[in-house]
Amino acid sequence: MKRIYSVIKGEGSYIPSKVVKNDAFLLTSFLESDGNPVDKSNEDIIEKFKQITTINERRYAESNISASHMATIAGKKALDKAGISGEDLDYIIVAHNFGDVRGPFHQSDAVPALAARVKSSLEIKNPNCVAYDIIFGCPGWLQALIQADYFLRSGDAKHALVIGTETLSNVCDPHDRDQMIYADGAGAVVLSATESDTPIGITHHGSRSDAVTYSKLLTMDRSYSSAETNNGTLYIKMNGRRLYQYALEHVPLAMKAVLDKAGIHASEVKKVLIHQANGKMDEAILERFYQLYEMNEYPKDVMPMSISWLGNSSVATLPTLYDLIVSGEMPEHQIQSGDIVLFASVGAGMNINAAVYRV
Repeated sequence: MKRIYSVIKGEGSYIPSKVVKNDAFLLTSFLESDGNPVDKSNEDIIEKFKQITTINERRYAESNISASHMATIAGKKALDKAGISGEDLDYIIVAHNFGDVRGPFHQSDAVPALAARVKSSLEIKNPNCVAYDIIFGCPGWLQALIQADYFLRSGDAKHALVIGTETLSNVCDPHDRDQMIYADGAGAVVLSATESDTPIGITHHGSRSDAVTYSKLLTMDRSYSSAETNNGTLYIKMNGRRLYQYALEHVPLAMKAVLDKAGIHASEVKKVLIHQANGKMDEAILERFYQLYEMNEYPKDVMPMSISWLGNSSVATLPTLYDLIVSGEMPEHQIQSGDIVLFASVGAGMNINAAVYRV
């Protein structure tokens, strides 16, 4: 019996050309949260940071490139790859957390919605193409994909453009060590309703939110520098230690829960695409995930990683990673017809989601 499934028909990304290597922070004035200087040399700070995150460099958008601009470019690539006109889209869903960040005080600008800006930039005139944004922390793009799947499987929509875009470099405290984690970028996919006798595309997914206990692990707050606290500018702040613990405790269970729902064993998964938050954390999540199946050994190439050279671009990491693999930009990794891909993400909220995708 034929059923409707949501299948990725095209993908695209925008990777900024500005490369910022770790040594760019050698002259940074790193401060503790109390405003006092960090009692370590910058060389030691950077080396420890690299050991923990595996990040060697990251990408920043040029000053004239906004999140909606990057989203438009990534979205256009995905449409071209899918061979679908923008006029045929039923939905444009853009995941982000800060909108287009503008001005010397890094003010967030999200009116109109970034999705509306993308629709306008792509000159899509169809009034039945609904454009809206979603804010769900770093798992935002995957949550947007889940929403689009519901729309398509309902039978009332045929095509959705799902984009994740962020310029985190614009919301980093220049005195906070965590600024070295963050990066910019955009990724997009075109999701299309497809009839099939056998499961294909997105088959199962799940989400969870732990706001009561963990909502303050990622927040916005003043700079660590007293000289910069009076202008009202807020920067992204992270309780890295507790976030790490939360992720290790809950993400592997969420990944297993969605596989159990699909009736799939971990050994059947060809690729695990995890939000590129922290290299060592993602490795620990993967190890704990396989331990849930009493598997101490697993394919070493099962989890592609881009964080060492792209950094953490929040909602953009998953679609960008998927595009790089499918487009052959990461030749050591391949996704072929029939493969099972497991997507997973964790971030501000705190929120977690996961989805099973059959190529």
